[in-house]
Amino acid sequence: MKLNTLRPRRLRQSSAIRDMVRENSLSVKDLVYPIFVVAGENVKEEIPSLPNVYHLSVDNAVKTAKEVYELGIPAIEVFGLPEYKDEIGSSAWDLNSPVQRAMRAIKEAVPQLVIIGDVCLCQYTTHGHCGQLCGHEVDNDATLKLLAKVAVSQAKSGADIIAPSDMMDGRIAVLREALDEAGFQNVAIMSYTIKYASGYYGPFRDAADSAPQFGDRRGYQMDPANSREAMKELELDLAEGADYIMVKPALCYLDIVRQVRDRINRPVAVYNVSGEYAMVKAAAQNGWIDEKRIVLESLLSMKRAGADIIITYHAIDVAKWLKEEN
Repeated sequence: MKLNTLRPRRLRQSSAIRDMVRENSLSVKDLVYPIFVVAGENVKEEIPSLPNVYHLSVDNAVKTAKEVYELGIPAIEVFGLPEYKDEIGSSAWDLNSPVQRAMRAIKEAVPQLVIIGDVCLCQYTTHGHCGQLCGHEVDNDATLKLLAKVAVSQAKSGADIIAPSDMMDGRIAVLREALDEAGFQNVAIMSYTIKYASGYYGPFRDAADSAPQFGDRRGYQMDPANSREAMKELELDLAEGADYIMVKPALCYLDIVRQVRDRINRPVAVYNVSGEYAMVKAAAQNGWIDEKRIVLESLLSMKRAGADIIITYHAIDVAKWLKEEN
């Protein structure tokens, strides 16, 4: 065979040709921006381990939501630090907590912006675990009842999508039943279906003040060594009625994202988590990498693996970069 009959470089000769044959693309519509809401007024404090990410009071959360919407980002995910904590995390379903107040204010100010509510108890409990304790173990079934209260309270406050991140068994079915009984049949569930016990969550636990006071979360989050188990979790959440499937973290688990994508026809989300973001920021601040190029390449890899939705702290920057390119 003559060498000149096989030349893949012919399809790389110009930017126009490369654009014509590009297999995957990144759009602002793929993005979700996470925010952290706190009590008080006129609060905008940078989180040390997450440069350019802030703790926001409700008024500033609304301003950020408006910016996000104007940039074309379709959704935010709301996390929060409560005004009080207790053993069962009751502030998580308090309608006067910062998260619920922020949801109401954002929905009133920017009604077309999709609001995703994180449903978990870790940042609301005194012990920092994701559910009600029995001794030093999280009581799975007792926790489900509490998570249902959180989901309904967030739906009442304006959440369009509920995103349980606790990794309790059976939670999707329980939340679906609770939402339906409360009249929120149209509120969707984005399940943290495959959430690994990862070392990449460190900056988030700083941001949300959610580090466990003892032990770790390996008893309910997944072992990073396992992929067949991830498919079991996927089957269970599909059967229980999850509308979206999420893999978390993203970068080290793109093989899992591809396995999920090949098995289902529902939307697949990934969470480009705090540790992934912080490493890029640190390297960029030291001048070691081209931040824009690295971020766009990383997020494109998530799309290539099969993700439809990318939750990322880079979302605002990416939206601006994509706008400049167009």
